[in-house]
Amino acid sequence: MPQWKYSVQGLDPDKTAIASGRDLRIKPKTSREICNTLKGMKLEEAKTFLNDVIDKKRAVPYYRYRGKTPHRKQLQGHDAGRFPEKAAGEILKILNSVEANAEFKGLYAERLRIVHMSAHRGRVIRKFIPRAFGRASPYYKHLTHIEVAVEEY
Repeated sequence: MPQWKYSVQGLDPDKTAIASGRDLRIKPKTSREICNTLKGMKLEEAKTFLNDVIDKKRAVPYYRYRGKTPHRKQLQGHDAGRFPEKAAGEILKILNSVEANAEFKGLYAERLRIVHMSAHRGRVIRKFIPRAFGRASPYYKHLTHIEVAVEEY
């Protein structure tokens, strides 16, 4: 069984809890935008934000990967955004996991703030679709690693 390492260093183990999701079948680009939005939020606030994204009530602002991305009226002060439902659902599972880890350590769930959240590209699963005249077209499944660290304030 592999032993995963985290990209964040110097956390106080008495006040922090960590969790990660490895090889998730979500796009790294949408995961990066969600992680940048949630970084610094309180844990309960982040969970309600992700539930609103899944229900298409609030959009995630896109800063880096926003080519041909339309404007959203929910975004005040930002240009472009989307509703990445699948990625939001997977990240919500990781936030529930880090909350359970924090409660196991004896931290209060109401006083948790996300201090580190990052998305890293995983491997790419390459597949092929057979086409006419003996040809084939590739299609790819992108995998992503998500890391979350929360701290009691």
